[in-house]
This record gives sequence, structure tokens and C-alpha cells, in this order.
Amino acid sequence: MAKDKLTAVYPGTFDPLTNGHVSLVKRGLDIFDEIVVAVALHSPKNPLFSLQERVDMVQKAFEPFPGVVGEPFEGLLIDYVRRKNAKAILRGMRAVADFEYEFQMALMNRRLDRGIQTIFLMTDYKWLYISSTLIKDVARLGGDITGLVPENVRLELLKKCRNNS
Repeated sequence: MAKDKLTAVYPGTFDPLTNGHVSLVKRGLDIFDEIVVAVALHSPKNPLFSLQERVDMVQKAFEPFPGVVGEPFEGLLIDYVRRKNAKAILRGMRAVADFEYEFQMALMNRRLDRGIQTIFLMTDYKWLYISSTLIKDVARLGGDITGLVPENVRLELLKKCRNNS
């Protein structure tokens, strides 16, 4: 009997994708057959990159990983997860500061659909201090972000910072 593919959705703004995000997805592939990196259209943040630019960077960064799909999404996350026939939402936590927000979101999603689980993975310690916001700030000010983001993302971020200066 064929086993159903176990799919998780990893949602986020990914503005930009960091090596912390990549690490989480790689580790998630030890648990799930497929991970959909769902790039959110709507964000309380003001994204530096357009939705399509963010999706393109995610897709390119994960080309070597056949179990990873990058695509845009908008609307209620739980509706998107259902459309993808996923059983889980994958989320990462860097520190205690992430916990309250993530906990509230997980409980709301559980209320909306008890059949979809939220799975939390702690970030690898070497990515604990990085965030997309911090990466953008360092890049804007001319700092070296090599090794903190996938190479394709680093090049796009440098190009964007040059064009916006």
C-alpha cells in the first residue's frame, strides 16, 4: 500500500531568505516528504523585495532540494494549508521572544482546523542571532553578509541595495 506524501507548509515573508530559513527547511526534510515554502504576499513589514522577487529567490535557493517547493500565497494560512493537502505548518523559533507570537498563531490555527498541526523547530545555534531585518540593515550599510544568506540571495540583496542608494 502506497504511503501518502507527508507535506508541511513553511510560511513567511522571506524578505530575504536567510541561511537560518534554509537550515530549518533542510531539517524539516528529515520529517516531511515535501515542504512548501509559502512566501506571503501580505506582511506587517514593508518588504524590500516584491513578492515575485522573493518567490524567485526561494525557488533558486532550493533548486538542489527536490522535496522543496517555493510559491506565493495570500489570504488565511490555514486555507492555503488545506489547499496544499498538508498536515502541518512548519515554524522556526530563534529565542523566547518568538514564543508568544508563534504560540498565539499556532493556537488560532488549531482552532480553525484541529487536523492541521503546527510543528516548531528551534533554529540551529549558529543562526540564532540573524533575522531578515538584520541582514537587510547590514547589507544597506555595506556590511558583509556572505555566509548568512544563500549566494543567489546575497547577489540580489547587494544589487537591490546599490539601486536604492
